Amino acid sequence: MQHISLALMIILGFIFGTPTIAADKAGDILKAVVKIRAQVPEDAATASLLGTEREGNGVLIDSNGHILTIGYIILEAESIDVISSENDVVEADFVGYDYDTGFGLLRAKKSINATPMDLGQSSELKEGDPVLVASHGGSETVSGARVISRGAFTGYWEYLIDKAIFTAPPYSNYAGAALIAPDGTLLGIGSIFTRVAVRGFGVVQSNMFVPIDLLKPILSDLKTIGRSRLSQKPWLGVHTEESHGRVFVIRILRGGPAERAKLQIGDLILKVNGKAVNGQADFYRKVWALGAAGVKVPMSILRGTEIQDLDLQSTDRYQFLKPPARKTTKKENL
Repeated sequence: MQHISLALMIILGFIFGTPTIAADKAGDILKAVVKIRAQVPEDAATASLLGTEREGNGVLIDSNGHILTIGYIILEAESIDVISSENDVVEADFVGYDYDTGFGLLRAKKSINATPMDLGQSSELKEGDPVLVASHGGSETVSGARVISRGAFTGYWEYLIDKAIFTAPPYSNYAGAALIAPDGTLLGIGSIFTRVAVRGFGVVQSNMFVPIDLLKPILSDLKTIGRSRLSQKPWLGVHTEESHGRVFVIRILRGGPAERAKLQIGDLILKVNGKAVNGQADFYRKVWALGAAGVKVPMSILRGTEIQDLDLQSTDRYQFLKPPARKTTKKENL
């Protein structure tokens, strides 16, 4: 314990100047970061994209054993193990997943010897602020970083986060990693390795963290019903790529609205509901502005040299997932 605290104090002093986390508390904070291993059946919808054996990190956030992670680690999992800071292996149940944020929630079946990490205020983070990034493994995994951008992140899988947190230098074990404030609170969960344009520096390699403030309005829903009660955005079942403001289809998901409407790989998306599409984020926003899941999405595409009009009948993307074995109890409340 003394070794862990000393190592942390060195890092904290280097990054923050004067450490704000007490030495005894520093070790306790790291104990809340655990490893997650998930086994996904081969017939799961996400198996071909994300694999059947997944591993990442998570953060213990309450005394009931709830662990927050990035959702793709546990999505459609049939079994989940949590490895504590003391390398004890504990089975866990899938609890919930939120498509809009990407957060995933699980619950350890047995008590974990760790103090839950308090949720911080990610809205207060600004460019240039110092942070810590930590994965399972104690002080050896802790890395200092800076926030280099707060802005929109678009993912090819119909995903858009406003005011995402981008940090550098990049951290290799980012999946589910904890983004920690100087006061020891949780500011975000690691999602992806990416690149972001920074004024005066050009394109910088970085990690994107999902801001913790996005969890707070939906946490109760995730614990009780496994998803947000908010109306679901229309889903098309298409992966896209942006190039110079143009949006191209790069993958069609089997059985989804895009496949049924005969959208094809290589199609250039020109318009949604008669309005020109200017980039990937604009494409998503125009689709989502039409209404909730189930709404019809009129689209104009360029295929080769021919412009075609298609109608995609959107749906709720949760319907395409293999339901995990979700076990809840009355004590699981808030």
